[in-house]
Amino acid sequence: MTTPTAPPRPARLRHVLGLPATRGHGRFVTGNLLDSLGNGMLLPLGLLYFTALRDLPLAAVGAAVTLGQLAALPVVLVAGRYLDRHGPRRLTVAANVVSAGGFLSFLLADRPWQIACAYLLVQSGVNAYYTAQRTLILHATPATETRGWFAFTGSLRNIGIGAGALLAAGALALFGTRALTWLVVAAVPLYLLAAHCFARVPTTAPAEQPVREDDRTRTRSDATDLRRYLLLVACNIPFVLAQAMLSVLVAVYATGPLGLPAWSASMLLVLNTAMVATLTSPLTAHVAPEDPRRTLAVGHALLVCAMVAFAAPALPGAGVPAWPALVTAIVLFSLAEILYSPAVGELSVTLTPSAARGSRQSLYQLSWASGNIAAPALFTGLLDTHALLPWAVQGAACLVALAAVPALRSRVARGGKREA
Repeated sequence: MTTPTAPPRPARLRHVLGLPATRGHGRFVTGNLLDSLGNGMLLPLGLLYFTALRDLPLAAVGAAVTLGQLAALPVVLVAGRYLDRHGPRRLTVAANVVSAGGFLSFLLADRPWQIACAYLLVQSGVNAYYTAQRTLILHATPATETRGWFAFTGSLRNIGIGAGALLAAGALALFGTRALTWLVVAAVPLYLLAAHCFARVPTTAPAEQPVREDDRTRTRSDATDLRRYLLLVACNIPFVLAQAMLSVLVAVYATGPLGLPAWSASMLLVLNTAMVATLTSPLTAHVAPEDPRRTLAVGHALLVCAMVAFAAPALPGAGVPAWPALVTAIVLFSLAEILYSPAVGELSVTLTPSAARGSRQSLYQLSWASGNIAAPALFTGLLDTHALLPWAVQGAACLVALAAVPALRSRVARGGKREA
């Protein structure tokens, strides 16, 4: 009688940590890390680069950046068409090359219109990359580990961005704003190396199930699928805005109405990054509900609780201490992000039979691009009106999304089977 052998220690450890099997996926992992490292080094420093090294007024630089980002919005739709024709791998490669060209143009831009053109290139690369990334995960990884790979790539993204931000902070601390030029020069090869890695990633498109329907039934089914996908995009917008809150609102709120020191917001962001980078894979594997739609609901519920905690110190007469409330809020917020992000990523490519196509991915990415552009004006305007208003509006939006999530389920077909 043979005794069953225990799985190898690396396999057991991988299971405990919730990590997918990465053997054979080294180029894909490296490409994700390099792209995120470049983002962390440069994306937060664009305004500082042009105001410090080009001696331009902040208002002019800010307007040029916004104009460039707005001009890049239609690229999402173009990227969707390119994705359908040439696949996610080639689009990801092109996106990294465009991002490299955009940051390289920083070295030549010294007028507002040139800054707008530089940001048009940078944001075009970012939009194209994220339009392709979710479908690339679907094509480059085993179908049995889809959500695990969404969780893992989310962790990689946070690790890369955090490491890039740390490198940039160290360079600025040692050499001052003179280091900004060298950061740009160093980041460009990172994007080109990422493009090289992605170009060598083997991909296989998931097999499509044969559909036997008459034209009328197919048209009705396609319309239903589109409505369900648009509902997913709508449910995701509150999460997009919540993500933007961290960079747009938390620092201003903490140092303004709450009177905390400037470093307090940085500490909250460090806590968020550390939690997301280390806990996304294990919590997704062992804690998150199996149905990604239920996980979306849990994520929105946690966001509502986080908004209440953020608002608590500003409640008149409540006497809630600021630091404990903000730490509680950022922990709840991070848990929501940890659970929600892999689930919504999975649903964005699996909710309907056509979800992974470029037309759907461009719709989904449009919610991210437009939400990130709208967030600064929206939240600063609400904060100027009243310190509680941003948290109340965001909490209400998450409640609406929470109520809408059950409608993402497909109706029972005549044959008695559920589509998804």
